Amino acid sequence: MSTHQISPFGSIDFGATGIKAKLQNASFFLATMKGTCFMNREAGWLPPIDELSEAAKVQYTADVVELLQNNIEGLTVEEVTFQEDSEKAIIYPFVKVVFDNG
Repeated sequence: MSTHQISPFGSIDFGATGIKAKLQNASFFLATMKGTCFMNREAGWLPPIDELSEAAKVQYTADVVELLQNNIEGLTVEEVTFQEDSEKAIIYPFVKVVFDNG
């Protein structure tokens, strides 16, 4: 098993394959607001706007886990932490994931 840290920030490598491609896809999901992908309106998640409470973090942890584990084969979420931007009133997820090599 291999462990990786992903965030909604990063660049696109058009030649990515294997685990690197899956990590890139996970990062894309975290950076994408639901309803903004033309061919797949369900792709992405709805980050909390103007809600930085611990209750919001619990709800959005569940949303991030469901999003990634349902859309990326072989990925298991180990931990979700958040970085807050209180000026913009938004939180950004940082996710520790494990890939099953089998």
